[in-house]
Amino acid sequence: MRPFAYQSATDPSAAVQALSVAERNNDPLPQAAIQPLAGGTTLIDLMKLDVMRPSTLVDINALAPSWSTIAIDGNGLRLGALTRMADAAAHPDVQRDYPVIADSLKLAASPQLRNMATLGGNVLQRTRCPYFRDISYDNCNKRNPGAGCAAWDGINRKHAVLGGSENCIATYPGDFAQALIALDAVVDVAGPSGSRAIPFSRLHKLPGDDPSIETTLQPSDLITAFVIPPTPFARRSLYLKIRDRESFEFALASAAVALDFAGGAVREARIALGGVATVPWRAKEAEAMLKGQSLNDDVLAAAADKAFEGAHARTHNGYKIELGKRTLVRALHQAAALEI
Repeated sequence: MRPFAYQSATDPSAAVQALSVAERNNDPLPQAAIQPLAGGTTLIDLMKLDVMRPSTLVDINALAPSWSTIAIDGNGLRLGALTRMADAAAHPDVQRDYPVIADSLKLAASPQLRNMATLGGNVLQRTRCPYFRDISYDNCNKRNPGAGCAAWDGINRKHAVLGGSENCIATYPGDFAQALIALDAVVDVAGPSGSRAIPFSRLHKLPGDDPSIETTLQPSDLITAFVIPPTPFARRSLYLKIRDRESFEFALASAAVALDFAGGAVREARIALGGVATVPWRAKEAEAMLKGQSLNDDVLAAAADKAFEGAHARTHNGYKIELGKRTLVRALHQAAALEI
């Protein structure tokens, strides 16, 4: 690990001010020389690998008293960005009213990491693509813009089949983000110009021509909270994760689903896919196919086909298309059978 300077921010304005130095250099957030430090479970890991090389870390854990609250009221669920994953997953109100969120957090990482990692840091975690994480490979557009994508013609069994480009097919690794995008979450952000709210669906960017720009955040922005509005489908929701092993493993395919029924037919459906896309992936066209339908096998199969209609496979990851479809069908069956 390279040497770095350490600062501690005791209030939000001090944190934003410290990070704004990096913004003046006009660097993308992942390459910024000054990085915020919360749980550190991704950042420190990548610093040890020499993938990220910040010169300064700004510790924001002193903000936890006001940024780690969990509250449910008439406006929905509010999760502070410095809430630890384990605390949100174990919260009884979250488990009862927003089970897809609790599921996605319980199925992520190891207990030790869940006790350390924050919700804000979790949604910003970076890909597990081995070509990105091994600096001996120069050709990674996410790490070295313009260098090419080693995974395109390399070993790509765990790479994305949705949302990729010839410049990057690295899979977004998180679980919690799929639950957020399925439930129409909003992200509260603090920055130099004050606070603002953005739909979670606009937080992450497709790789396109420049995979190094991963989100719409600026280097001086800090996520302060996630707000999930009250919805009729949040209680009938779940997260299903398929992986090579049952514990401490990233998804090969996953589905966050939520359903609202009326008279035996679907009134509203929400579908988000993980493990198969370059960003948290909302399958809106598949949702539309389910609206007004009874959930029989033919309807579910058609919705799954629609969800993967634009999928593109490379040499080793073609199995993800069928696996993703089966994962989605199974998740919808399980959600329909929930007793609420």
